Formats: sequence, C-alpha cells, structure tokens
Amino acid sequence: DDDGTITHVIGIQVFTETTIDLDRVSYPVFKQQTDEKSECLAASGSPRFREDHQDVCGMLQLSDEVLAHNILFRLTPRDVASIGSACRRMRELTKNENVRKMVCQNAWGKEITGTLEIMTKKLGWGRLARELTTLEAVCWRKFTVGGIVQPSRCNFSACAVGNRLVLFGGEGVNMQPLDDTFVLNLDAEFPEWQRVRVKSSPPGRWGHTLSCLHGSWLVVFGGCGREGLLNDVFVLDLDAKYPTWKEVAGGSTPPLPRSWHSSCTIEGSKLVVSGGCTDAGVLLSDTFLLDLTTDKPKWREIPTTWAPPSRLGHSLSVFGRTKILMFGGLANSGHLKLRSGEAYTIDLEEEKPRWREIECSAFTGAVAPPPRLDHVAVSMPCGRVIIFGGSIGGLHSPS
Repeated sequence: DDDGTITHVIGIQVFTETTIDLDRVSYPVFKQQTDEKSECLAASGSPRFREDHQDVCGMLQLSDEVLAHNILFRLTPRDVASIGSACRRMRELTKNENVRKMVCQNAWGKEITGTLEIMTKKLGWGRLARELTTLEAVCWRKFTVGGIVQPSRCNFSACAVGNRLVLFGGEGVNMQPLDDTFVLNLDAEFPEWQRVRVKSSPPGRWGHTLSCLHGSWLVVFGGCGREGLLNDVFVLDLDAKYPTWKEVAGGSTPPLPRSWHSSCTIEGSKLVVSGGCTDAGVLLSDTFLLDLTTDKPKWREIPTTWAPPSRLGHSLSVFGRTKILMFGGLANSGHLKLRSGEAYTIDLEEEKPRWREIECSAFTGAVAPPPRLDHVAVSMPCGRVIIFGGSIGGLHSPS
C-alpha cells in the first residue's frame, strides 16, 4: 500500500526456457537505485534484507523496462489491471499507455490492435481493454447506411475486414447463384454499400463460406453453384488497385464438395473447413486445413480419434491463436437430425489434435444458448465468443 505495507504477493511462472546474458541486455535488469523505504520492496522488511537486497533477485528490484517487457508483456489485460492494484509503482507502470498497448498487442495481435487503435484516442487502452473484457458497455444501436445490395438475396456469406463488412454471392430469385462482391466501410463519414468492381469472379454460389485472412485478403470455399456442390478455393485482395478473385489450386486430396459447412482462419493464413452437407444429403464431420502461405498449398485432413457428430449450419470461432470453438448446427442424433446446443474445442497446435466437448453445466450460473443452426459466432479480442441469432424452432423462429 502507499504507507509501505505489503498487501499483495505476486507469483508468476513463465514456461519459456532461455539463457540471459545480463552483461549484454539492452536495458538495465536491476534498478540503479532503490529506495529502502519504497512501498514496493517485496517479501521482507528486515534491515538485513535492505542491506543485501542488491544480491537478491526480487521481482520489484527489476527495472521498469524489464517488468514491462519481460513480465507484464506476457500477461492478459485483465491480469495487468489486477497487478496494478498491488502497489504504487505497479499502479503507475500499468497506467502507462505504451505498456497497455504492448500488453493488448501481445494478447490480441497486431492486426486487431491496429484496427482498435482509432478507438483508443477517445477511450484509452485501459478502458478499451476493460470494456472488451467485461462487455460492460455493450449495446445494440440501429445503423443507417446508404447504398443498396442488388439483386436481393439470401444464403450469402459475409465477414469483417477491419472495419469493413464484405458480402459475397448468395441465392437470388429462382435459386439463382450470385457471384458479386459488396463492401460497407464503417469508417466512412457516410457509410454506404458499394459493389466491388473485380476483374473476375468465382462461379456464383450460395451456402458457401467467406473468411478473412491477413490484412485485406479474403477467401471463399465451397457452396452450391449452377452445376451442383463445389469444393474450390478463391482469394481476393480487397485493397489491390484492381481487385481480382484468384483460384487456389489446392494440391493433395481436397475436401468433398459441400455446402452449409463452416470455416475459419487461424494465424491469418490457414483456412479450416469443417462439416457441411454432400449432394446426397449426408452430413459430414471431417476437418480440413489449407495453408495459404506455401507456394503450392495442399489440403490436409486433421486426423482425430473422435469427432463431434456430423452437422451443418454450425459455427467455427478462433480463440487463443490456434484453438477453435465449434457450436450448434443441425447434427446427426441417431436416425434423426436435430438442432444442437453443444460446444466443442480443438487446438490445432497440439501434436495430436483432439476434439473436446465443453460441459456448460459444470460452470456455476452458466446459461447455455438454446440449440440452433445458421447463427453467427464472433470471436472477441478478450477470448470470448459471442453467439447471435439463428434458427431455434420453426423455419422462421428468431433468436
């Protein structure tokens, strides 16, 4: 506390093995001067400790640079906020906007923090991190935009590219598969839908997926076209001078042609496809990965000893860089196909990835969403996933 009383003890375990040459680091490891009366002297208040504290590697004897770059940097924004209540020095250190930005960037990635930075001019990184973690300021508001998406459609796919919303394809009148691309820039003073003039487009389709890669790149997979189901892959750089959809010839054995599957991207460059429905109406339970950073991308099926029941209309959401959450969908249940409220996770970074079911009932006070399909799931920077909408009962039942 401010009167010199130690009120908190902080323990941090780092699971990285390294060798540090203290004579070669670019910043002082220990504080050059330490006030014996500082409220931040840890562990012992005895005179002997004060006399010998230079020989003891106490955490609070470390320089601000080491505390920020080697310790706070590894923590979540929530944990950094908690450490800020330990003592005056920690409070001042964690209030620094540069430190807060560094912590958020490490936890959420450069791309996300770059997108959010414009909001920090008004809120600051501390408040922004708190609101994203607690969702205390979340509210719906009606957003009026200009432009129009024509022709009218359903069963299209959309995703966010920074603060831009991109829409591709869909099912038009008389089940016509559409192949156009529209964008809505929410950063514009007067946002309006605009059609993207592309040099070439993938074949028209509906029941496909559209996902965002690094930066301004998009990827389309599968769906139902004029000739039936598809399993092709197309990418587009939205910021190119002349945006062009380019087909990716995925080598090896590709996924079966399908629609109503789900997909997501991990590490901004790897497309993951799961489930869906074949042209024979068979539901699928497989999971495939396509690394788009290689010169010759190849499809790879993720081998697992067990997989969730086959399904369509579910969602895949990425959290923790390589972890994926699957939720809901229309799933096989014996001889029936029923809406699902089940949630499963898999970590693709594991040597032998495996699906694990999340038992929501195990958490006190937890309220699981009702079973549904064709919903939307959005990953938040704080590690949470928001589920919205979908079909929970009859064909037109809202949620």
